[in-house]
Amino acid sequence: MSSALQDQIQDAMKTAMKGGDKARLAVIRLMMSAMKQIEVDERIELDDNRVLGILDKMVKQRRESISLFKSGDRNDLAEKEQAEIDVISDYLPQALSEAEVETIINNAISETGAASMKDMGKVMGIVKPQITGRADVGAVSGKIKSLLS
Repeated sequence: MSSALQDQIQDAMKTAMKGGDKARLAVIRLMMSAMKQIEVDERIELDDNRVLGILDKMVKQRRESISLFKSGDRNDLAEKEQAEIDVISDYLPQALSEAEVETIINNAISETGAASMKDMGKVMGIVKPQITGRADVGAVSGKIKSLLS
């Protein structure tokens, strides 16, 4: 294990095992499995930024599942997914406020001199590392598009 965040999650897994918290343990094992999968597939050791990206992706997948379950009137499954989000979110940094996100976007636009949609990639290149795990990348991307168009 290379990342401090990975070590923290590993310790949480041991605590959940000792405490008999089966629901939390199951989610932590999913997180560990996702990290191990990338380490094996890409033959790398994860750093904290990559771990945050993995956890962020897991939360996004669960949010999509919740909307599908709710539209299918399966609130029991939606609640299970929400409980998983709650556990994963314990390991993500505090979410950014709207004002903080807008400040990051505006700084990136002025830094790159972006003026049109052609500059979207440059702006996202600066914004994405700052918001990963702290804001919905899709929503932020939409805000950038509206500012550049």
